[in-house]
Amino acid sequence: MQRLFRHRPIAVASLMGLAVLVAGCSGYRPAPAAFHEAINQPYVLDAGDRIRVTVFDQEDLTNTYAVDQSGYISFPLVGAVPARGRTVQQIEQEIAGELREGYLRNPDVSVQVDQYRTVFIMGEVGSAGQYTYTPGMTVQNAVAAAGGFSARANQRNVDITRQINGKVMTGRVLISDPILPGDTVFVRERLF
Repeated sequence: MQRLFRHRPIAVASLMGLAVLVAGCSGYRPAPAAFHEAINQPYVLDAGDRIRVTVFDQEDLTNTYAVDQSGYISFPLVGAVPARGRTVQQIEQEIAGELREGYLRNPDVSVQVDQYRTVFIMGEVGSAGQYTYTPGMTVQNAVAAAGGFSARANQRNVDITRQINGKVMTGRVLISDPILPGDTVFVRERLF
């Protein structure tokens, strides 16, 4: 009987250690507040986005323009227009203002996002890679586009790397959370 009690403290300590390890590894740690704030902010353009600029009654100026790696679009008559970090409303005002300076009397300009920059899905998915972003996309939608979770994937939460206010941040989010254009989604391997 004494033998049984002699090893009991070691067994209890081992079980407690294992419980702490499992709880620490599987616990959900929410992303920084800036992640959720970025979802509710007006969309800002960056390299890889394509915008549709419509100048009413000016078919030669109406077209789709890509934001280049330097963060500019090249617009006829006006030249390089800065787009990185700006909203479509700011681009509308900029182009209308430039056209008003000697080209058109009262330009009516409309700008919409034609195609968002891509998202990157990595880790434990069927086919990691670069995928087209669609408005309202969640982590779960992005993983489905990448062939779904692998057999070893942690299917509860993922790590997202996102650029917010010029800073690159990584945070852990649930698979039901929305993602943004340009995000990198990393699906981790589960421990058990």
